[in-house]
Amino acid sequence: MRTRLAACAVVVAAAGVFFSAPSASAATLSSTNTAHHCIHHTTGVCGWTHHKKPANKYETAKCKDASPSYSRHSQGTCSHHHGVRYWFK
Repeated sequence: MRTRLAACAVVVAAAGVFFSAPSASAATLSSTNTAHHCIHHTTGVCGWTHHKKPANKYETAKCKDASPSYSRHSQGTCSHHHGVRYWFK
């Protein structure tokens, strides 16, 4: 009985991985920030709407400790710098 329950749990977990929708936070960001608008992010605010400009066209975010981020993916951006203050993508 326990073996059958364990096997069912494994099947359900595997099905959840294959049939789940991709996360919005794992979105791939474009390589330059020349569009002057931001995609929807779960943290931080769009720098363009707050009259903030990136240091160069490759900066994707400004961290809360004022360090720049050049992350290609939104997931984990500024994770060691207290989070994202402004997005430029």
